[in-house]
Amino acid sequence: MLKITICPTCGSDKIKLVKRDWTSQYRGQSYTVLGLEYYECADCNEKVYDRQAIQRMQKYSPAFAKKRHSKVTVTIPVERLVLSELQPA
Repeated sequence: MLKITICPTCGSDKIKLVKRDWTSQYRGQSYTVLGLEYYECADCNEKVYDRQAIQRMQKYSPAFAKKRHSKVTVTIPVERLVLSELQPA
């Protein structure tokens, strides 16, 4: 976890480590990360996330969900193949 004592945006010393539920949206789909730890500035409301916080956000985000690919079979009729293109000239 990072140790931040000064806000990188406004320079205030009122930046504190908080642990809150964090909610966002991706393409209209809401998702929540429970108990996310990050720094928040009381003066300018800046939020600073460390690597672990970002990894947790990505874990729950639909934007990073693994896509399920379905198998596709392509059938080409033999009469459409041009054999002269397959044989060396």
